[in-house]
Formats: sequence, C-alpha cells, structure tokens
Amino acid sequence: MSEASTATCVVISYPESLGDWSRDQLTGDRFRSYFRRTLGDVEVGEEFTEFVDVGCCGNSPDIPLRVEAVEGEGPVGDDTDIAFTTREVDVASGWRVQSAAGPNR
Repeated sequence: MSEASTATCVVISYPESLGDWSRDQLTGDRFRSYFRRTLGDVEVGEEFTEFVDVGCCGNSPDIPLRVEAVEGEGPVGDDTDIAFTTREVDVASGWRVQSAAGPNR
C-alpha cells in the first residue's frame, strides 16, 4: 500500500505590521500544528483569516493570511513544513487594539 503524497512546504504570509506578540503566536509550534491539521489542499494566492490572541483582557484580531508558495504535490500533512514571510498589509494588533487608542469596531 503506497502512502499518499503531501506538500513538502507551504509558505504563508502575514502583515508586516503585525505586532510582536501576535507574530510570536502565529509563527509558533501551536499554529504550525493547527495548519498541518486544517489546511488540506491549498493553492498559491489563497487567502484566509485567523484570530490571534493579543493577551489577557483584549480583542483577538483577525489576521489576513495568504498562501505564497506550495512545494510538492498533495494536501498539507503532518510532515509539511510551514514557513512564514511578511507582506505589506496594515493590521491593528498588539496591546493597542485593547486600549482606548485602538481601532474602532
């Protein structure tokens, strides 16, 4: 029985303006594991959003993500490397989103 092939690497971009806390949350092992379980088949240019916790007592902003590259064939799987890069998109994140100076919703 042959094993189905999976993508070897998927590169996901996030906004360059993402705050340090949100960036650390997004690029950590927890989100990498989550993406391996949930992305399935992806194509370059596909866009989706994920919420990233900004810490206690705050909002969880939706972060716009985009698939920038897919190496190999097949869906994202347990052995797929999840890599990140930035792109120029403005997003409100970090402690400012939970203060009076933060964005209005």
